[in-house]
Amino acid sequence: MGASGALEELVKLLPTEAHRIADNGEVEEVPVDELVAGDRVLVKPGEKIPVDGSIVDGETSVDESMLTGESTPVHKKSGEKVVGGSVNGEGSIQVEVEKTGEDSYLSQVIKMVRSAQKGKSKTQNFADRAAAWLTGVALTAGAITLLVWLLGVGREFVFALERTVTVMVITCPHALGLAIPLVVAVSTAISAKKGLLIRQRNGFEQARNLQAVVFDKTGTLTVGKFGVSKVESFSSGWDEQSLLSYAASVEANSEHPIAKGIVQKAGEDIQKVSGFQAITGRGAQGTVEGKEVKVVSPGYADENGVEYDAGKLDNLRQGGKTAVLVIIENTVVGAIALADIIREESRDAIARLKEMNIRTMMVTGDNAEVAKSVAGELGLDEYFAEVLPDKKVEKIKEVQKRGLRTAMVGDGINDAPALAQADVGIAIGAGTDVAAETADIVLVRSNPQDVVSVLSLSKATHKKMLQNLGWATGYNVIAIPLAAGVLYPWGVVLSPAVGAILMSASTVIVAINSRFLKAK
Repeated sequence: MGASGALEELVKLLPTEAHRIADNGEVEEVPVDELVAGDRVLVKPGEKIPVDGSIVDGETSVDESMLTGESTPVHKKSGEKVVGGSVNGEGSIQVEVEKTGEDSYLSQVIKMVRSAQKGKSKTQNFADRAAAWLTGVALTAGAITLLVWLLGVGREFVFALERTVTVMVITCPHALGLAIPLVVAVSTAISAKKGLLIRQRNGFEQARNLQAVVFDKTGTLTVGKFGVSKVESFSSGWDEQSLLSYAASVEANSEHPIAKGIVQKAGEDIQKVSGFQAITGRGAQGTVEGKEVKVVSPGYADENGVEYDAGKLDNLRQGGKTAVLVIIENTVVGAIALADIIREESRDAIARLKEMNIRTMMVTGDNAEVAKSVAGELGLDEYFAEVLPDKKVEKIKEVQKRGLRTAMVGDGINDAPALAQADVGIAIGAGTDVAAETADIVLVRSNPQDVVSVLSLSKATHKKMLQNLGWATGYNVIAIPLAAGVLYPWGVVLSPAVGAILMSASTVIVAINSRFLKAK
């Protein structure tokens, strides 16, 4: 069910209908499965792109984060390729269909998920094996007891039968059979209260042996949203707050992720704007307090011959940050640097994992400079940058080939194959449904610190299982000889009723011990 659910969620990424442009220029609504290579489709602002293809008319920014992990919307113009399932930004574009059906990029991801899931091994149930083993011991011990008392010692049949019944009762594998299932029940309840949803018990139980944890960046270690990291004035006549206020006033009318980050930073310090206009793929402009204000990419300034301090801009962009210029009355008065915001919980989670001698790694579709900056800030042991979904699987395999038992923590469609391939797949709950369907464990709170909780609970659960198995086994080692009558020469004989009480007591002890399960 989990496997099919994951694949169904992948399929849901694609729209069911598309705007096909006929030879006469008219636009008609057709099912996506009727499209063939060479067709042209119209993709309006905010719509999902229905197919893999190339832009033949128009330009826009495309959000590919659900597929590639790249947090920044990618500017696309005529001649550049787009991927089905990604989201079109502010521009209207025409796309020529190149791949459909099983040849599409998304279908290839689906195949990888299916392949990785088929490769999963299944752990045998220790409780069933132990109980079956003890059942055999009980039958064997009972038969031996009957024969020894009846034939070896020469006692009457009723006495020998009573000793045999006592052995059979006292050896009843309740405690051993319940040793693991009781702990499973308690650990499941504890995990649910902590916001850790265990989808696959085998994966959860393997978490105690992990040696490496590979995190996705966007939406996992980071919030997945742009935030302002620095505002710098290039002109003595403008302070940083005024510059931010003017920029936010213009950007308040835009839905672009960068615009939202600037507006959020400015808070309520936003003024009325008139004549707002989006500059496709480059930024936005408007009039604030009678002044023409543009918030644009450096590329726009270069194309239009607007001069600015390139040195200051380069300093702002260090660490892979995105920077936009603020132009007022055709003069660049400053710049705003933005970056994907690192979760506060990520730092503590990485530090605690390293204390547990677990290697921490990051895999991302972002460029190397961004990845290096985030890895350095968090203190990660390794990072893999500019990695597409199929390569994410390869990176997980690469880590596993080092002999490291590996967990993958992610939230996007692009993480699904890697989650399935890893020894333990952990999905951030606020991410996509397909990631949750593919994972062994889902973190409801989207908190990286819960990865540590998973490992802690897994270790505590295994320890409690061993305690219960040890008690149940030790109890039978002592109880079986007593029930068989080894102390009979000293006047100690157990009746079947006493055997039943001892058997019940052992079960109660196992149950109470299970209730003491705790995890940090």
